[in-house]
Amino acid sequence: MKLGGSRPARNGPARGLTLRTVMAGAALALIVGGAFAVLLASIGDLRDARLREQRSAEVLTLANRLERLIIDMETGQRGFALTGEASFLQPWQAAIDTFPGQASAMERLVAGIPAERALAEKITAAGGSYIDDYSVPLVAALRRDPGAGESGRRAPGAAGTARAEEGKRRVDALRADFDALVTAALGSARAEQRRSDAAAQRATAVGVAGLIASVVLIGAYSHYLARAVVAPVRRLAGATRQLADGDLQARVPERGAGEIGVLQRGFNTMAATLSRQRSELAASRSRIVASADQARRRIERDLHDGIQQRLVSLVLEVRAIQATSPPDRPELAEPLDRLADALGEAVDELREISRGIHPAILSEAGLGPALKALARRSPVPVELDVEVPGRLPEPVEVAAYYVVSEALTNTAKHARASVATVRARLEDGRLRLRVRDDGAGGATASGSGSGLLGLADRVEALGGTVRVDSPPGQGTTLDADLPVTGG
Repeated sequence: MKLGGSRPARNGPARGLTLRTVMAGAALALIVGGAFAVLLASIGDLRDARLREQRSAEVLTLANRLERLIIDMETGQRGFALTGEASFLQPWQAAIDTFPGQASAMERLVAGIPAERALAEKITAAGGSYIDDYSVPLVAALRRDPGAGESGRRAPGAAGTARAEEGKRRVDALRADFDALVTAALGSARAEQRRSDAAAQRATAVGVAGLIASVVLIGAYSHYLARAVVAPVRRLAGATRQLADGDLQARVPERGAGEIGVLQRGFNTMAATLSRQRSELAASRSRIVASADQARRRIERDLHDGIQQRLVSLVLEVRAIQATSPPDRPELAEPLDRLADALGEAVDELREISRGIHPAILSEAGLGPALKALARRSPVPVELDVEVPGRLPEPVEVAAYYVVSEALTNTAKHARASVATVRARLEDGRLRLRVRDDGAGGATASGSGSGLLGLADRVEALGGTVRVDSPPGQGTTLDADLPVTGG
């Protein structure tokens, strides 16, 4: 069954919300990804700065170690020169053996820094020259010189003094180079420390900024989703509950984007179609009820004006024949009397049938007298409380009459009640009926065998409601509410 409304274009604005969501998610991912990329770059800079700082510390350590080796050489050769004891040559020899490897390690360590590399190469060359051109020849010469006194001291002479001066000059030059290298290494270490601190601060700032930006963007994205999706869907869910509860006037604003807007328009179209169809169904049911009532009245009139009047005439004719029959024919009196009684019973049964089809008193006198007639005919005593001034619309009076009639019939047949109460009130433009008994209870308005189901259809066709409350052992209460649209 088509509910009306036009179908949205397949490639039209229905994809708007999806596109916006994807674009917003992509923008959020791009910004957050960029912030984290900058953060990772800052962390990389910090790591490089730490590595350079560590290299500077290693340069200082190697420079101090090389300087210590030069001192060990000088001390060893001096001790040997003064005492002639070979034990002084052990640290001297160890320093000579270690110096080249340590110097090469330092050159490799400072290979990427031109200024420090030049100093390292100068120290390596000067150290090698000191070893090869001064220290080794000096020790060899001392070993060849057998002139050592008993006191263990050597006479330096002019040549020894010159060699001592040369050694002092060479050592002082090496120490100056070491001082320059240490100064450069310390400067590099301080510079790397500053760069490391700056990288750390930059990484911290980028991390904090990225965190703040991420929180702000996620909050903005969540707010957008709540406003563009969650809030419209919640309104739509509330309207759907209203629709399910029977409020066919429930509508939602059609301000949503993309698929949400299509959903809102579809809901409103569906609700409007259901409301129109319910109105059409109610009008159709009212026409059916009105047509059935007219047919009932026509049948009741036909019975009353046709067969019923004919039977009454026959009764009168039989009574007339009976009154004029000869006294000498007593055998005719009894059959005529039985015939007149049978015709009278047929008239009474026909009146009862006519009253069940459509009570003439309802059309002639209105609801109040018709309910009084129902109460008088009820096998169960009825307490009647009717406050309905004037006449009501005919469909309302007919529906109210049959509600009370069916309720009293059920009370008499099934309730085993001692008394029933009928109350009718006209309040706020609505006729409110209540029929209550003190019987066994357990009645229901549903089921194919219940006359109350047909009454509910009749009342609902007029826009009214019927409710039955019948707990077992506590009697039955039937409430009917009918709108009065005219009088």
